Amino acid sequence: MRANYKLQRLFVPDDLAAGHEIEVNAQQSHYLAHVLRLGQGAELLLFNGRDGEWLAAISKIAKKTVRLAVEKLQRPQPAPSDLVYCFAPLKRERLDYLVQKAVEMGAGILQPVITQHTQVTKPGLERLRANIIEAAEQCGILTVPELRDTMRLEPLLGQWDASRRLIFCDEAAATHNPIAALSAITERRLALLVGPEGGFSDKERHMLRVLPFVSAIPLGSRILRADTAAVAALAVIQATIGDW
Repeated sequence: MRANYKLQRLFVPDDLAAGHEIEVNAQQSHYLAHVLRLGQGAELLLFNGRDGEWLAAISKIAKKTVRLAVEKLQRPQPAPSDLVYCFAPLKRERLDYLVQKAVEMGAGILQPVITQHTQVTKPGLERLRANIIEAAEQCGILTVPELRDTMRLEPLLGQWDASRRLIFCDEAAATHNPIAALSAITERRLALLVGPEGGFSDKERHMLRVLPFVSAIPLGSRILRADTAAVAALAVIQATIGDW
């Protein structure tokens, strides 16, 4: 069942069930009461990543708090996406965009990866989590993707589950069309790895190519920025062997 895009959606940590009443946090209270200017009785949708999506109504508006009455289940909780997205962190605004679009494109797990040419080695994980939640609210999904701790590429590959196919975007690929390489993949458990602006080093590219669970794909004849490459790669994977 598709999301109801006519109602405001909010992620809340509380358990959701008919008859429950919850108080949203200060930021959400301000947004509902003073930005959207919703009044008592206004309806909205709530999700927590566990209990599905629920219709709720504003039951009380105080000076700095808003309380919501949970009324009726709208969509049951689906299984979370199993697609892992591994990415080299970028500078702040472009990283925000990259994370938001990865959520919209169906990534279920986000894994920051430090490579030789990565410029940002300590991304702000709390900021990334906030972007993930905001993207989940806007795109209608019911499970908030998991954000994992940042890892360097070599130890990440060293502990990789070989039953999950890792697809990496290789700017040095001999062809321009990724469809043939993707169509040859038979595994259903997938991950995507997109490198930094400077691309993967020769050492990293060799390290990836010799691993039996890795597949390299090109992304056309044009040079793409890392955030553009992420969206392009996720789109072609979802359309070819994903959930589209």
